[in-house]
Amino acid sequence: MTELELANLDRIVSPLVKKGQSISHIYKTHDIPCTRATLYRYLSNNCFSVGPIDLPRKVRMKKRKQKKSEPKDTLARTNRTYEDFQKYIELHPDLPIVEMDTVEGIKGGRVLLTLLFRPSKLMLSYIMYEKTQAEVLRIFNMIEKDLGNELFEKTFPIILTDNGSEFGNPLSLEFNPEGLGRTRIFYCNPRASYQKGMIEKNHEFIRYVLPKGTSFNNLLQTDITLMINHINSLARESLNWSSPYDVAKLLMGKQTLKKLNLAKISTDEIQLNKKLLKKN
Repeated sequence: MTELELANLDRIVSPLVKKGQSISHIYKTHDIPCTRATLYRYLSNNCFSVGPIDLPRKVRMKKRKQKKSEPKDTLARTNRTYEDFQKYIELHPDLPIVEMDTVEGIKGGRVLLTLLFRPSKLMLSYIMYEKTQAEVLRIFNMIEKDLGNELFEKTFPIILTDNGSEFGNPLSLEFNPEGLGRTRIFYCNPRASYQKGMIEKNHEFIRYVLPKGTSFNNLLQTDITLMINHINSLARESLNWSSPYDVAKLLMGKQTLKKLNLAKISTDEIQLNKKLLKKN
C-alpha cells in the first residue's frame, strides 16, 4: 500500500475508532482495500492517527466471591427455576427468549434495567430511580402501556433473570394491574449468571459509554435510549454482520421497534464512548 493509499485509509478508520467503533464493524461497513487482519496490523504498527490504546477496552470483571452456603429457594422461584425454564422452552420452542438484568452506577444511586432479545441481540434499557421491585414493575407497566397487552405478551413471552431482590415479585410482572397475563418469569440458578450470558456480555457496550463507577443520577431516559440506539446499530459478526436493530426489524416489525422508541443510527455516526452522553 502506498503512503497516499494509507493516508486515505487513515481518514476512514481513525475518526470512527475515536467514536468507539470496533475495527470489525468499520471493516464490514466500509470498502477497505485490505484484509481485516492487515487492518489490525496497520493499527498495531502505528500506521494510523490512532493506535491500539484507542480501541474499546474489554470490560474487566472481578471474580465474584463464592459463598459457602446455598441460598434457599423462595416462594417466588416455585415453578420458575432454571430447570422449569428448560422444560418450558422445550414445550414452546418457537417463543423468543428475553434476558433481564440490571446495571449499577454508583452505590445507592440510579440503576439501569436491561432487557435483551436472544434471537436478535437487541437490547432495551430503562432508568430505575431505585433498585426495587416497585421500579421494575413501573417499567413493565410503562412498556405495556406503549405496546398494549397483546403486543407486550407477544414481544416478551419468556423472561429469564437472576435472583436479585428487585425481581422478587414475579406475579406482579407476569400479570398487569387488571389481572391479564403478559409474560412468564424464570430465574437462573443461584450464582449462575452464565445462564443469561448474552445480556451479561452485551453490558460491555454500556460500559464503553458509562464506565463502572459512573453515576447515572443526572441521566435522563432520552440519554439511555440514545445510547441503546447506538449499541443496537453496531454490526455484529455473530449476526452475519447485520446489526441487532436490522435483525429485530425482520423478527419483530418496524412498528414494534418504533413503539419501543428504537431507531437506527447510520454507520458512520455510531459512537460508543463517554463523549456520546457528554453534557454541553
